[in-house]
Amino acid sequence: MSRKSNSNSTRDSGELKGWKQIAAFLGEPVSVVQRWASEDMPVRRQGRFVTTTTKELNDWMGRQSGKPVHVTTDNADLMSELKRAVSFARRGK
Repeated sequence: MSRKSNSNSTRDSGELKGWKQIAAFLGEPVSVVQRWASEDMPVRRQGRFVTTTTKELNDWMGRQSGKPVHVTTDNADLMSELKRAVSFARRGK
């Protein structure tokens, strides 16, 4: 049997497995992501892999910045994200 890898199913489920997927999601080098994980970024060890979810990372980045954060993905609704950002900015004034 051949091993099937489908990055779209991983992206849709929100689970990220391995340093490369997590780094690609965050748009940072693996070394930076590993440093953040040693500080307090939410990751779990599963055997020889690390895993996390996109929701956990978005929540963590929001806590770090003090502002709501959402990393957009290929299937994100950018119009709703823009409306959410404008609404947040208006409440801050």
